[in-house]
Amino acid sequence: MHNKALVLASLVADSLALGAHWIYDTDKIEQAFGTIRSLQSPLPDSYHRTRKKGHFTHYGDQTLLLLRSIVNHDGFSLENFASDWREYMQGYNGYLDKASKETLANLEQGMSPQQCGSTSADLGGAARIAPLVYRYQHHPDQLLVTVREQTAFTHNNPAVLAGAEALAKIAVKVLQGLRPMEAVEETLEEGVNDLDLDLKIRAGLDSAGEDTKKTIKRFGQTCVISSALPGVIHLIATYEKDLETALTENVMAGGDSAARGLAAGMILGAHVGIKAIPLEWLGDMRAYDTIMEMLEEERPVDDEG
Repeated sequence: MHNKALVLASLVADSLALGAHWIYDTDKIEQAFGTIRSLQSPLPDSYHRTRKKGHFTHYGDQTLLLLRSIVNHDGFSLENFASDWREYMQGYNGYLDKASKETLANLEQGMSPQQCGSTSADLGGAARIAPLVYRYQHHPDQLLVTVREQTAFTHNNPAVLAGAEALAKIAVKVLQGLRPMEAVEETLEEGVNDLDLDLKIRAGLDSAGEDTKKTIKRFGQTCVISSALPGVIHLIATYEKDLETALTENVMAGGDSAARGLAAGMILGAHVGIKAIPLEWLGDMRAYDTIMEMLEEERPVDDEG
């Protein structure tokens, strides 16, 4: 089992995407960075201009916040996470996306954590779940409850909730020993709670082995889950044993590579383990020591070692 790799690969994928995140012109990425095989600082006109090499995007920062909240409170509760999130995001000096702004505004107006989520259809809300999978992998019912609560807190959208559930199920199956493609197929057989997303996931599976840049452009480089999730499935189906190439190709495909990377990194990390993550990436990730300390402190529930 590759518990820690599940979280580490998810977060390092976000950090790898930081430099070129939300650049949709793949030629511009190539011209500015070459082939991105190491962590990079964002360009001066980036949405993440306050960040440097080894930092995270706003998605990664919120994933790390979720891990810290779980550790500090000995498990996930929506109320504790909402309080931690609100305090953190009120003073956040990184990029605030529409989902975060809307959620903050709703909290300020007195809405409860159960009601305050935006209607955003972006994958980002569903892509932050690696810490929950790590904690609750042996308790699938509890895992799905926490995944829904975490996601709906900022992205209260039926498709995003269905996508988050599917990603959690796939990740757990991979931790239990299934290959990623087998885990996706089994999850589809069990049913995805959104017909369009079901079809998009199947399209992602069918694209295995195709050119990644062209495939992700065809599915859509945008943040919206109906475009982004089939890109994630393409990555894990095409590069099942090659996490480094998967995450590099993801970034070079442009657009919302950070959210795609968080999701694909989680699943591939669960499959191939920490040794498959380039040491340079882990060494350059500024929060690496903090993450490892928290993963040591916060063992999966019912984990015997």
